Amino acid sequence: MKLRAIMLSLLALSSMTASVHAEEAADYPSKKIKMLLPFGAGGGGDVLGRLLADRMGKRLGQTIYVENRTGAAGTIGAQQAATSPPDGYTITIGGMTTHVLAPAVYPSLPYDPLKDFTTIGRIGTSSILLIATKDFPASDLRGLTELSKKGEPIQYGSWGVGSTGHFCGEILSQKAGIRLQHVPFSGAAKLANDLMGGHISVGLVDMATGTPLVRDGRLKALAVCGGRSPSLPEVASYKDQGVDFERSLSWVMYAPAGVPDPIAQKIAGALKESLTEADIAEKLLALGISAEFIAGNQQRDINARDIEAWKKVASDAKIEVK
Repeated sequence: MKLRAIMLSLLALSSMTASVHAEEAADYPSKKIKMLLPFGAGGGGDVLGRLLADRMGKRLGQTIYVENRTGAAGTIGAQQAATSPPDGYTITIGGMTTHVLAPAVYPSLPYDPLKDFTTIGRIGTSSILLIATKDFPASDLRGLTELSKKGEPIQYGSWGVGSTGHFCGEILSQKAGIRLQHVPFSGAAKLANDLMGGHISVGLVDMATGTPLVRDGRLKALAVCGGRSPSLPEVASYKDQGVDFERSLSWVMYAPAGVPDPIAQKIAGALKESLTEADIAEKLLALGISAEFIAGNQQRDINARDIEAWKKVASDAKIEVK
């Protein structure tokens, strides 16, 4: 009898919890939502976040405001998002660096990219763009290889140690035999500005940051790391140019772990519906991102597989943040 009473009490408690969550979801959102971005203002990730904040806010009937928190290739902002209250009023966007590559290179990462987040859904896929100043003497990987054999290693910038850009540079160095020296920057926007200012000649940035700069002729593209991008279809990929590497790179929306499922589904619905709008898909493509919604649970499983695959890449490339 005691066991039956305990079971009935647990069932009642579960029912009450579900009822509370349903009521919370019905009222959600009742105040402004913060989109905490681990990207610097003005960079591609920031532009992406602000675009989605505006459109999703309209669908949810509440303002979504953006707060930038940069540092350590985005992991500082990701940690802050992970430790925010799980009430649906803090959401974030993660790239490959914060949620897939960081576990592969940071031995003491202050958050678990799987356990500490509610995965809302995939926003889309993109690649990483290898760009250079307009007067840089090479225009493709072959030219870059030949140039690297003539003197000192070629310096290239990325938006941080352990970033996707850093990975793409080290992979290129190892697989193509190009002598490269990594220079970390405090964000993709800062790197792009220094490239345009001639302070560094070569860099790897996300497509969202680099695509507009290549399209208007301020910088030139040498290659894309990942699949050939529909936003710059004329730019050959690593694989197209003989470097055996091609992996999908995703942008994903997250919230802290423990957000009630009805609220998480409401946010996911606003994201999915926003991505189906023709003008949003067009604007994302202009940033080098192919819109593609994938549900949170499915994307979480993809992340888990990708983390293990990229750990091997990190080990082979000897990339580690100490």
